[in-house]
This record gives sequence, structure tokens and C-alpha cells, in this order.
Amino acid sequence: MLAQDFLTFHEASRRGGVILSFGGDLSENVLFSLGEVLKLRMSQGETDASVAKRVFSIFVEQAQNIIRYSADKLPRPQDKAPGPTGLVSGGMIVVGVEEGRFFVVCGNEVPQADVPTLRSRLAHIVGLSSEELKRFYREKLRQAPDEGSLGGSIGLIEIARRSSAPVEYDFHDIAGDRCLFCLKAYI
Repeated sequence: MLAQDFLTFHEASRRGGVILSFGGDLSENVLFSLGEVLKLRMSQGETDASVAKRVFSIFVEQAQNIIRYSADKLPRPQDKAPGPTGLVSGGMIVVGVEEGRFFVVCGNEVPQADVPTLRSRLAHIVGLSSEELKRFYREKLRQAPDEGSLGGSIGLIEIARRSSAPVEYDFHDIAGDRCLFCLKAYI
């Protein structure tokens, strides 16, 4: 039964256009390795260089968001300094092709308390035109990072700017104080 169940999962992934899928503990080292695999897959598929660059960029941004902000984190060893390097966080990231265009989708747990701010930020970003996104991006670059940010507070804007359609996002309650956050970008 194990092989049949796995075959069913594998075939469903292929039918869904999945070319790369990772679920589990993600770190910068794992991200680097997955990035190398993605680059190889894109080059073998003879993907247009500008499209491949956008897919890769969105993949990295989404993976970094998982690493930095997932509520499902492994405890940091005592000898590690605070900051994003050395973080190991749980989540899932998938790259595929759907109706002739690439997609990158990720999912990870976030604290329930973060959902209203995240939802508001995404609603604002999704509502912006291409020109407005450029202006908002430049404006955010001149500002200090948002409180609690482990980066420059521009990752979601970067993803939206590089996407060929508005990003899709969703939240699903999974436990009393956590929510599953999913983000999908098309290229």
C-alpha cells in the first residue's frame, strides 16, 4: 500500500504541473540546494532567461519568508546569534506550471495575532497597479524596516512586482493561536 499511496501522490503532483516541491524544515542551506535544483530544472526546460530569473527570485523570496516568519521553528542553538541566518523553520514550497505559466506557492504557520496585519498588507499590495507597486517599493526602500521584520520589509512587494498577475493568498485556522498562511504567485 505504501508504494501505491506514494505513486498516487506523485501522479497528482505531475498532473498539477509540479516541477519542484519541498515540505519540511527549511534553512538557508536547504534553500541554496533547492535553488540549484530549480535552476537546473529551468535550464533543462529551456525556459526563457527573464522568466526563469523571475521564477527563481520569487522562489527565494517565498522560501526566505518561510525561514524568517514561520511559527513552526526549531529552537535556535544557544551559540547562535539572533538574526535570520541559522534559522530552521517548517513550511512547504512548490514550483510548477499551470495553463502555460509558472507558479510558486508556499505555505507556513503564522501566529494568529499576525494575521490581521499580514492580511491588510497583502490586500494593499494586491490592490496596487504596476506603477503604484514601483512607487511603493521605492518608498519602502527609503524607510526603516517594519517593527519585527527580519529583512527589509519589501519581500511581499518584490513578489508582487515580479508576478504576472496579482498574488493570491489565503489563511486557514489550524490551532488556537496559529494559522496556515498560503501565498501563490504566477509568472
